[in-house]
Amino acid sequence: MLSVVVWVLLGIIAVLLLALIVMYNAFVRLKNEVDNSFAQIDVQLKRRNDLIPNLVETVKGYAKHEKTVLENITKARASMMSAKGLDEKAKASNMLSETLKSLFAVSENYPQLKANENFMQLQEELVSTEDKIGYSRQHYNDVVMQYNTKREVFPSSIIAGMFSFGKRDLFAATEAEKKPVKVSF
Repeated sequence: MLSVVVWVLLGIIAVLLLALIVMYNAFVRLKNEVDNSFAQIDVQLKRRNDLIPNLVETVKGYAKHEKTVLENITKARASMMSAKGLDEKAKASNMLSETLKSLFAVSENYPQLKANENFMQLQEELVSTEDKIGYSRQHYNDVVMQYNTKREVFPSSIIAGMFSFGKRDLFAATEAEKKPVKVSF
């Protein structure tokens, strides 16, 4: 009789240990996926940063008196490159996106620039990169949501607490980005 109780207890302990291992490994997988998703955002941000100097040089030849726009882009790019962590990178990225919009608005005043093949190609690559940044942010937020949900539901919340799997922040839009776009003719 005693040996049956011991075997039952050993079976229960083995099942609990197996459940612990499975939940822990799921957290590790999700944590790594969150980190990878953030790295993918970084890759696209770096690609955009690499395209900007070429775009600025192309515009300089046509828009010599638009110096402040070009200076703002250079400052925003420098801010983006020195940003650390999710919040800083999000703010710097949003600032850079805004300055690029002003550059494209300036280009409307220069028909020769708009017709320049190099400018058009760089603009197209930047637009494509901005789309990829958006998709990367969306994927990141999806993975963070899965991770945060897993760490908050029972019984995995116990494992999350035991092994210090902390909450991750979502990539959120700034208040300026939430405002409606003003279009004037």
